[in-house]
Amino acid sequence: MPQALDPRKKPTDVRVYVSTGAGVDIAWSDGHASHYDFAYLRDHCPCALCDDERRKKAAVELSASAGPALPMFRPKATARAASPVGRYAVKIEFTDGHATGIYSFDYLREICPCDACARDFRSAAIHPP
Repeated sequence: MPQALDPRKKPTDVRVYVSTGAGVDIAWSDGHASHYDFAYLRDHCPCALCDDERRKKAAVELSASAGPALPMFRPKATARAASPVGRYAVKIEFTDGHATGIYSFDYLREICPCDACARDFRSAAIHPP
């Protein structure tokens, strides 16, 4: 049986600032407002390839006895283009050439960088009722 959608995860306004590089602003139906930098969204890309890479990196960091290796310099990711995906998501093409992530509004609310959303949505995803 399909799970009922959480009405707090429904956007009332979505603004994607590709030309200025400012990121994505979303106003939610419960009055909350979220801002996402493009670099943050690139780091949280939900595509299978990126998810697999994050899991591998976490496993390596957990098993490493020495401190983490110094990261290679990467220029800050920005958006080259963005487009809506139906009424449920936005797709972003990044300047590093990556364009396979589809950011559902449900997912965007769960990864909102604010403390309140981290408490309300990410902890619920880890510990379902």
